[in-house]
Amino acid sequence: MDSLAHEAKSDKASHMRILALSTVLLALSACQSGSRIGDAFDTRQNLGTCPPAGAVYNASRIVDFEGEEKVFGNVEYTGEIVGVRLYCRYAGTDPVRAEVEIDFAFGKGPAATGNRHDYGYWIAVTRRSGKVLQKQHFTVSADFSDGPVTGESELIQRILIPRADESVSAANFEVLVGFDLTEDQLTYNREGRRFRLNAGQ
Repeated sequence: MDSLAHEAKSDKASHMRILALSTVLLALSACQSGSRIGDAFDTRQNLGTCPPAGAVYNASRIVDFEGEEKVFGNVEYTGEIVGVRLYCRYAGTDPVRAEVEIDFAFGKGPAATGNRHDYGYWIAVTRRSGKVLQKQHFTVSADFSDGPVTGESELIQRILIPRADESVSAANFEVLVGFDLTEDQLTYNREGRRFRLNAGQ
């Protein structure tokens, strides 16, 4: 029994070390590419403040399981939004034009069946009160050919911030980002449960 307990403790410690290392690799992989944000705009001083942008906490991560049991052995793919940046430009009375750059980190679990996986996500423009004014859906692809951890940066350039006239600041709005989640995945996130990466590799 002492031998079994020691072995179980050793396995657990090993998993924790691998998980910690993988977490660092995941964050690094998502930030490898240089930022392209702002390239589509001129460099003149902006006439107003850009809206705040960020990921919705309960929609900023996703875990796909094979089957109903939420255990590590059933993890297929994981994803996390690790960074959101926004650049905007005022143009007279027109809607404020904005582009958003999103850093993603992805993991491949032991139940995964392939080296490529598509993740659906959305970008929403809301009032500061929370009312959603527009919501667009996108897809980002992860390639795990080089290993179980990877990252990707997506630049979306066609975001419009509506306003009644030129006296309205874009700071009255927010730009929010999140994964497309099922009700089950959303509940899982709200419970504070997560598998960041494939700790078994």
